Amino acid sequence: MKNVEQFSGMKVLVLGLAKSGYAASKLLHSLGAYVVVNDASPAEGNEEAAALRLDGIQVICGGHPTGILDEGFDVVVKNPGIPYSNPVVAEALQKNIPVWTEIELASRISEAPIIAITGSNGKTTTTTLLYHMLNIGGQQPLIAGNIGTVSCTVAEQATKDQIIVLEASSFQLMGTETFRPHMAIWTNLYDAHLDYHGSPEAYAKAKSAITTNQTQEDYVIYNDDQPELRQYALRSSAAKVPFSLMGRKEQGISADEEQIYWNGEPYVKRSVIKLPGQHNLENILAATAAAILLGCDKTTIENVLSSFTGVRHRMQFVKELKGRKFYNDSKATNTLATKSALAAFNVPTILLAGGLDRGQSFEELRPYMANVKVVVALGETAENFATFATSCGIEKIIRAEDVKDAVQKAYPLSGEGDIILLSPACASWDQYSSFEARGDQFIEAVMQLH
Repeated sequence: MKNVEQFSGMKVLVLGLAKSGYAASKLLHSLGAYVVVNDASPAEGNEEAAALRLDGIQVICGGHPTGILDEGFDVVVKNPGIPYSNPVVAEALQKNIPVWTEIELASRISEAPIIAITGSNGKTTTTTLLYHMLNIGGQQPLIAGNIGTVSCTVAEQATKDQIIVLEASSFQLMGTETFRPHMAIWTNLYDAHLDYHGSPEAYAKAKSAITTNQTQEDYVIYNDDQPELRQYALRSSAAKVPFSLMGRKEQGISADEEQIYWNGEPYVKRSVIKLPGQHNLENILAATAAAILLGCDKTTIENVLSSFTGVRHRMQFVKELKGRKFYNDSKATNTLATKSALAAFNVPTILLAGGLDRGQSFEELRPYMANVKVVVALGETAENFATFATSCGIEKIIRAEDVKDAVQKAYPLSGEGDIILLSPACASWDQYSSFEARGDQFIEAVMQLH
């Protein structure tokens, strides 16, 4: 950690606890800041609040008191999930008090260079893939951010000889001011989180903060196949490294049906890649470009590409049983993600889909249903998905009570060479606490098959 004096004597309101708020509070307190924590949940049973009070930090629980900002705070550090419509956040902005998320703290204290990854899809896969490349290459990487490890805690412990690979969401990036990664990776841009950001333009602007403060000493690796994203990247002061799936390109990293190219020269054959799906090829190109720029040798990169089978719950290969392959894509909580999953396979597929009913249309999936021979529909949207599947000409459609029941019903209907794919196209909260819990039940059910 840098020898930072900037926080000494600073008055900071930490809004929201959970992991990020707790870590930010502890860090700021240790750096000499006067910290007040405000969490909407009640004090009873709030273990984080109790622990902070033992450290002498003031914690206000059970709501957001009127006038809490009257103490004259220098900055608000908020949980990324708290919207900007929150009264305290809105008042802070009105009073010109900076509102940060904890990745801003990480950037300010980190001795280690930060490689930041964002995108509407593929962040976690790209982050994990790059981490493995660097780790196997002996570069002592640390993984942080939206992937589950609090960034400022990782930055506090990191040394200048390490590298922080940080997954950054739009929620986190929107709360930055001086955040400057040495390398910014932007995988793709699709409309998402519009209930939070308000418009596609505001969402894209939040994403673009990943490169706002970069200089010519830094790099931005970006999806050159998306014109809107390209325009944001081209405004960056960083060195531009485009990636493209549209055939061989002379600059950056690109791919055709046979090869991956680095600056127009053949680099590695696509046949070595284990991870399926055209969408995952975007992630592979982005991670590979970063690894090359960070000094990873070709043998290491090729070894990782030939062994990496995916992140848990994200097109995760689970098992092959009697010629059937099972894939867990429980993270596919919308049609965009399921569309990518279906496009990854050109063989007969049994699709397990359905979940929370948000009134969405499944029409976007229609061109990708050609290889689906059976649909197992579940959750609140089971009937809607079954109706949609029927309209696609799929004759075998069955209902299941939950994911376990779906696996048990899908397996007897499968044949050798088939894919059995959980890719729900819906959120999980109608039946499960999270997409992870849904995916875990799928894995458990598959492992029980014989």
